[in-house]
Amino acid sequence: PAVVLKGVCVVISPLLSLMKDQVQALRQNGVAAAYVNSTLDHTEIREIVSGCISGAYKLLYLSPERLDTEEAIRLASEADIRLIAVDEAHCISQWGQDFRPSYLRIVQFIDNLPQRPVVGAFTATATKQVQEDVERILKLQNPVRMVTGFDRPNLRFAVLKPQSKSDTILQLVEERSDKCGIIYCATRKDVERVCALLRSHNISATRYHAGLSDEERHCNQDDFVYDRCNVMVATNAFGMGINKSNVSFVIHYSMPQSMEAYYQEAGSAGRDGSPADCILLYSAGDIQTARFLIFHESKNELLTEEDLMLIRERDLLRLEKIIAYCKTDDCLRGCILDYFGESHQDTCNNCANC
Repeated sequence: PAVVLKGVCVVISPLLSLMKDQVQALRQNGVAAAYVNSTLDHTEIREIVSGCISGAYKLLYLSPERLDTEEAIRLASEADIRLIAVDEAHCISQWGQDFRPSYLRIVQFIDNLPQRPVVGAFTATATKQVQEDVERILKLQNPVRMVTGFDRPNLRFAVLKPQSKSDTILQLVEERSDKCGIIYCATRKDVERVCALLRSHNISATRYHAGLSDEERHCNQDDFVYDRCNVMVATNAFGMGINKSNVSFVIHYSMPQSMEAYYQEAGSAGRDGSPADCILLYSAGDIQTARFLIFHESKNELLTEEDLMLIRERDLLRLEKIIAYCKTDDCLRGCILDYFGESHQDTCNNCANC
């Protein structure tokens, strides 16, 4: 649609690393695209905004934090914006697993445009309540609501309860030595430990978490994306920001905080349609870690105490659902699809329980 329509399409995305990958892919396909985020200096940003106004670009990727900057205000008043695409749209809902108050700026940005363009919102994981929030908050007018289905038949799900997570992770990766995969950890400390463990056994591994410099994160991500390293060990800072089709396994070293977070991260596997493994290593200690993170992770200062209480209450309910997933003897795929309100057969014959 961005290429077919006149004017420019603004894509609002929270993922700085993914913006770079997508713009690069668009340019390789002959589409004039650019991005504006905190990695660029003021001169570069001004030149890109001028290019959008003059018609040099068809797509502009913009982070939500930049929507009330001087450049965004100039863009809104002078560029011919015909389409706005909100990526990771669940971030606009307090009931989405990754609510970001900066996403509330999107509505104000749209309202300040001389004429309302076509507005689209996209996400891989949204319950019915989140879908309704997205529609209401973005003021979508008679929208087409398309849910393509949550099932990914090529993914095989398993929950393991190992005596030693270190021994198990080593065995799982060594069994897949010819494949590439992602290992998600709950804390930076676990990322460092697991990455060091793999490297000590001559496994080509790299790491990604918010404690690393921007330069090292970008370098490590490129090493993984371009197959210079087989295994990426990461916190959820790596979360949605991966654009790689041949990931053959995703292992969660510990239980995530919600079913949405798990399915979003596990969903990085098998994007080329090939069979892929999604393995979760569970221990009782994971529950304490998850509770600690829910109560102690820094929340945006824009939130009131009442908002914080509501979000924590919601997060604790979500935690109960993922704990139930880890403990169930029923079909694991069925458990996931139940959560997202999708009907399914009693058994899938492609999960560890079946």
